[in-house]
Amino acid sequence: MKVLITGGTGFIGKALIKKLNEKGHELVVLTRNPDAAGFHIPVHCDIQAWNEESGILSSDKINGIDAIINLSGENIADGRWTDSRKQKIIKSRVQSVQCLTNAIKAMTQKPRVFISASAIGFYGERGDESLEETNTKGHGFLSDVCQQWEKEIFKVSELGIKTVALRIGMVLGHDGGALQKMLPPFKLGLGGKLGNGNQWMSWIHIQDLISMITHAIEKPSLKGTYNAVSPNPIQNHEFTKTLASILNRPAITPVPKFILKFALGELSELLLGSQKVSAKKSLETGFSYEYPCLKDALKEVCSHNYHEVKVEQWVPATRENTFAFFKEAKNLEVITPDFLHFKVLKQSTPRVQEGTKINYSLSLHGMPFRWQSQITDWKPDQMFSDIQLKGPYSYWSHKHEFEEKDDGTLIKDHVLYKVPFGILGDFIAHGFIRRDIEKIFTYRQKKIDELFNHQDKNIIN
Repeated sequence: MKVLITGGTGFIGKALIKKLNEKGHELVVLTRNPDAAGFHIPVHCDIQAWNEESGILSSDKINGIDAIINLSGENIADGRWTDSRKQKIIKSRVQSVQCLTNAIKAMTQKPRVFISASAIGFYGERGDESLEETNTKGHGFLSDVCQQWEKEIFKVSELGIKTVALRIGMVLGHDGGALQKMLPPFKLGLGGKLGNGNQWMSWIHIQDLISMITHAIEKPSLKGTYNAVSPNPIQNHEFTKTLASILNRPAITPVPKFILKFALGELSELLLGSQKVSAKKSLETGFSYEYPCLKDALKEVCSHNYHEVKVEQWVPATRENTFAFFKEAKNLEVITPDFLHFKVLKQSTPRVQEGTKINYSLSLHGMPFRWQSQITDWKPDQMFSDIQLKGPYSYWSHKHEFEEKDDGTLIKDHVLYKVPFGILGDFIAHGFIRRDIEKIFTYRQKKIDELFNHQDKNIIN
């Protein structure tokens, strides 16, 4: 099946793309920034530029599409809800659906299914009320956003296409989502309930959300609105107690309601609003949850000890020639951005092989570093790894794999890393470090594309 995805560079989109690729689907990703998308998308696929604000999307870009999954939308938790930001949040959701709808209308062969994200914010603040899909909308900004969003989503069904809107709860997963901001203070023993802690939290593990999306694609009878939440909502004080227990930390630092309202303004309703959302309708479709209980879901998320980068890039060269380029340490200088002032100093063996140690110098934000790595898992023409022995990270392991594909080579990079200074380093510096890594890999991919597609064949051969 050929699947089109918007919002594919986000937290949910990346996990979804990985799952759909494993299931053998052909993928097309629409993104506003195709140059940077290669770092965020974990598999090699067709990446197309679009701008939903223009309202124009050529039907040529989406010809032959069997399913569309819309995850596009401005992050609602990235800043205070000023009037201009509210408009941006609404427009990013409504206009993306309108743009897709207009393109679908122009298609001669229309997709079979359209799936779009919505949110449980639709229900607003509802206290202890059990909420099902038949409940009316609530009050407040988020409720208004979701109502407008879903109004546009179901215009697609008027075109004879199976349409599904998933009202998504708080998504729990590694290296993103709500827990990315919650975990550092909890690991430092600074976590606690929010407000009085009695508000209901409706959540879902990211793997269950991804499975629910694929379930919606594959099950012909499934259409309409569904709550994408676990069957077991939990109150905030129990959530914080469970998370602290798994981390073996105290949770004795509550954050009073007035402080949240002062610090966040209207955005605080995300944290203080109570929504006890039912998963009954989803269960009745035959969907099975892998992580229905909070304790198991949090254990899985907290079991990840490393940050991760996974990228793939295809080049029109034989696997032998591609591997020959990457096995030469000096070529690292060619594909590393100038701002790192990266130099290869020496290597312990004349030719790179299992056990070779390589020394480099580099500069990060004006601070000089020495880096020493060791080559492991050496399998000529197939793969090798380099592990940091000395350097700026607490841990760094980079696996390079080379796979023959479509008369060329698929280069797969898989990095696991830890930032320096442990939990405190994560709390303070990981955002900056991640942005640096993104710049490095984005430059690297662009340079590799130039070398293998357009320019210096002498370097490669």
